[in-house]
Amino acid sequence: MTQSAKDCWAAWLGRVDYRRALDLQMRICAFRKLDRVPDALLLLEHPPTITLGRNGKWHNLLVPDETLKARGVERYETDRGGDITFHGPGQIVGYPILKLESSERDVHRYMRNLEECLIRTLKLFGIESGRNERYTGVWTSQGKIAAMGVHISRWVTRHGFALNVNTDLACYGLIVPCGITGKQVTSMEKLLSRRVNLGEVVNRVAVEFAAVFDRELVWRSGDALLAEFETAQRDPESGRRVPAVL
Repeated sequence: MTQSAKDCWAAWLGRVDYRRALDLQMRICAFRKLDRVPDALLLLEHPPTITLGRNGKWHNLLVPDETLKARGVERYETDRGGDITFHGPGQIVGYPILKLESSERDVHRYMRNLEECLIRTLKLFGIESGRNERYTGVWTSQGKIAAMGVHISRWVTRHGFALNVNTDLACYGLIVPCGITGKQVTSMEKLLSRRVNLGEVVNRVAVEFAAVFDRELVWRSGDALLAEFETAQRDPESGRRVPAVL
């Protein structure tokens, strides 16, 4: 397949276990560093999951493990930035795996661009949102609607954003969201007083992502993306798997 330097594989993967999604990110990231695959944008949902970023503290988890198990909520420590957050059905999670060009190598700018993608998307649905000068993420008059945490190594990105669309906001009662006290969390469903079509939001997020980051999205089904990645892992002459080192 002929590829442009601006190509970015994009796929909606549906509901994916957090550990499996992290493993996929790690492997794609490793091969992106070797230029064996183009940039990628993974869009998905997680089952109920609490994650703790490298700057976080477990004291922001407000319930014991037994309560999490009873409610079917898993928890993970991860290497993204930020504190504690919740992932679950009805929330769009975006994992951009981008090899930032020299003109893009500014972490602050990268974070602001991620926010911009979601601010533009929300505006298309009639929701006014913006930034908070003290905290990352996307905010509305009724609370935080999108959380962010990233990891950048050798200017290749991992992790990303989580946008509350139809998320069960009661689950945020399990934690101090993002470790920020006294701030509410909201969703598109709550702000619009109606259920929101997840597929419509996925498509708009992807379009705005491509515009903000100046990438050409090449849509793949989840199976097709995994198949192309499998091909990229194999040496073209021997057919053997090529090891990738993060």
